[in-house]
Amino acid sequence: MSTLARTTQFALCGAALFLLLAPSATAQDPARIIKTIEDPQVPNHQGFDPFTLRELMDRFHVPGLSVAVIRDFQVEWAKGWGVADVETGAPVNPDTMFQAASMSKPVAAMASLKAIQEGKFGLDQDINTILKSWKMPPSEFDAGKPVTPRELMSHTSGTGDGFGFPGYAPSAPLPTVPQILDGLPPSNVGKVRLERPPLTAYKYSGGGVIIEQLALTDTLGKPFPLIMRELVLDPIGMTNSTYEQPLPVARQKQAARAHSDSGKRLDAPWHVYPEMAAAGLWTTPTDLAKLLIEVQLTLLGKSGRVLTQKSMEEMVTPVGVGPFAVGFTIEKMGEGWYFGHGGSNWGFRSDMLAHRVKGYGVVIMANSDDSEPVIREVRDRIARAYSWDTLDKPVPR
Repeated sequence: MSTLARTTQFALCGAALFLLLAPSATAQDPARIIKTIEDPQVPNHQGFDPFTLRELMDRFHVPGLSVAVIRDFQVEWAKGWGVADVETGAPVNPDTMFQAASMSKPVAAMASLKAIQEGKFGLDQDINTILKSWKMPPSEFDAGKPVTPRELMSHTSGTGDGFGFPGYAPSAPLPTVPQILDGLPPSNVGKVRLERPPLTAYKYSGGGVIIEQLALTDTLGKPFPLIMRELVLDPIGMTNSTYEQPLPVARQKQAARAHSDSGKRLDAPWHVYPEMAAAGLWTTPTDLAKLLIEVQLTLLGKSGRVLTQKSMEEMVTPVGVGPFAVGFTIEKMGEGWYFGHGGSNWGFRSDMLAHRVKGYGVVIMANSDDSEPVIREVRDRIARAYSWDTLDKPVPR
């Protein structure tokens, strides 16, 4: 055997031995993955790589962070860091509830699709034939093309409120949904109206989602939090979640408090959101991870606790204008297709992301106004630790 052949054989044997002995993502236990995320990153590509997770949280004044990781269609681990309230020092744990903010929208969309699946109304039905307590006013933009639930839940309806929802102090009077839609006191936002014909452009519209909230309550004749519990939260087992606004007293000890971008407690523990479908969900990363897993399994025909496979396809199929399906944002990263959503309320930030078919994902929630950089970095570290195909690498099976 030549020297080159012997060298090659030795190298191949060594590589094989290394692969047998080296810990893969499959072999690594959650504690090792968590430590990888918490520690400085190796190799160090600068940016935030040199920082520990605790140093990152301190740098951006993030009091508390909570994460749940999905792997093989299961919640592999969940953990909290920091405090739920800087004044009391109460620690964040996996059961600490955070405001989901705009991540409320896809959860609410699932309830509407459930009602549609049961024949209560149609996904492509004129919304004014569904609404009872309020109607969309006539507009120069609605000639020949009615607004539908599909468009309202995918931000393609043409509603252009142009604002987010700042919420209300816990002691403030709360508007009804019709008052919100018409911009009438005590609403603190403008009216929701068409500014273009439906399906001609994409523009994010929380107001459009509130119209869909009203269509659901008008049709089913029940309070929105009860509808959500019956149609989505209970069937999926989201026991630490509620759309009740204000948050019930019995739940308040479990809830994180809102903090500013400097990490200080704001002048109220949190804001209240009567715009429940758009911003009103209180939940945990673990509960939202359960929802993402239900989407994944239903798409594969392996579950159906809320929707059929056909109905669930609507949640991950863009309508053709913009990146939204009925509820979720759809995006391609590396060689993978993902569905997810972000959230931003007064004193809270959050993000969730899951692969369309591979059974992995992550939910991250924080209680400060300047936590987006930390959330992005944690998401990237988790993707790298598990070799998600955001890095163009297959996940070990």
